Amino acid sequence: MTILCVRFQLPSAHETAFPELLGLLEEFTPVVEALPPDGALADLRGAERYFGRGAVELASVIRVRALALHGVDCVIGAGPGPMLARVAQRAARPGVTCAVSADEARDFLAGKPVAALPGVGVATARTLCEYGLDTLGRVAAAPLSTLQRLVGAKAGRELHEKANGVDRGRVVPNAVSRSLAAERRFPRDELDPVRHRRALLSAGEELGARLRAVEKVCRTLTLTVRYADRSSTTRGRTLGEPTAHSADLTRTAYSLYEALGLQRARVRAIALRAEGLGPADRASHQLTFDPADEKARRIEEVADRARAKFGPRAVMPGGLAA
Repeated sequence: MTILCVRFQLPSAHETAFPELLGLLEEFTPVVEALPPDGALADLRGAERYFGRGAVELASVIRVRALALHGVDCVIGAGPGPMLARVAQRAARPGVTCAVSADEARDFLAGKPVAALPGVGVATARTLCEYGLDTLGRVAAAPLSTLQRLVGAKAGRELHEKANGVDRGRVVPNAVSRSLAAERRFPRDELDPVRHRRALLSAGEELGARLRAVEKVCRTLTLTVRYADRSSTTRGRTLGEPTAHSADLTRTAYSLYEALGLQRARVRAIALRAEGLGPADRASHQLTFDPADEKARRIEEVADRARAKFGPRAVMPGGLAA
């Protein structure tokens, strides 16, 4: 068990602590992959040799340091690879690391729903369930040829391996500092797509305002939808041009959401992340000569000035004064 999946239990609107918490992990290993808005993978192979401690012992030290230095608890899963560590983290609870060895992997996965496997989206899970493959144990026992007919040759092979506990993934270090995120958590599991879209509108407005405040534009927008069963779906899209325009971000967020094809999904939280940030003064903007677009941008400028003077609650989503 050399890989940790750490989910920091960040309070609402406390994202600023996330880079510092990633820095805490980097004190143990340079191989840290951020999983915004509040998670990370850490490869501890070098740390185990250096400190002479196993991954579970190091996880306890990380938890204590996060609490002592930042007042943030965390939920940690450990496994021989990133996939098993992520599934273990979802089964863990605060204060106790859930560790799964390679020998235990197949039995650990067997009773879990297919949607618990990272990379299995709503559409794939629905297709598998229609054929009675509703648990990872049944997927593992199914013939490879059957899975490939249902979800495709490459996806079927990967699904079969993962359901049998074969984890070929690796931790890929990335730079969270080149991104910004906005998350909206619902007070209860939310079924109404209208409220989902309202959350996307609010998050898109916040991201645009924050990008403009630091004079940045983003190249990519990523949507993460977290469900009641603690699983999640993440989709990203490269924008037509780098932007900090809230309307463009919101339209892209709507498009990503609609592409998921959610039907009566119980959603716990929705998060948007702007990635590939760059200086706004170096970004090109295609002139549209559209009066509506120009009007929207002027309204944004007024709304930004109101936020700067009276605070973020001075403007409601859509650029309207509160």
